[in-house]
Amino acid sequence: MLKKITWLIVGIPVAVVLIAMSVANRQPVTLRLDPFNAADPALAITLPFFVFLFAAALTGVLVGGFFSWLSQHRFRKLARDEHVRANRKDREAAEQKARADALAQQSIAAADGTEAFPLISKTGRAA
Repeated sequence: MLKKITWLIVGIPVAVVLIAMSVANRQPVTLRLDPFNAADPALAITLPFFVFLFAAALTGVLVGGFFSWLSQHRFRKLARDEHVRANRKDREAAEQKARADALAQQSIAAADGTEAFPLISKTGRAA
């Protein structure tokens, strides 16, 4: 529900502004990419002006996003390292729990009078 409200509040006005800008800037514009020969450029693109505006805005968003992603590298690395550390601690805890359970079983078996260490005889020598 919150997504729909956000779309209504943000998305629709942005769409209206983009459509209005597109209609207002329909005239064709030539982009010349040859600085040495302006009269007969080697590479020239003629498109409506709003296409160039959208391309510039999209390029700005992509470049800004890329540099923002680069600047957050240390936080991603820290999160990855903490994830590895947490997994290692979970494994260690599971091993310690298994060891504690085994020791508890041995102490219960010793209290019952059964052999806690079946490989060692009562004399202390290996069987």
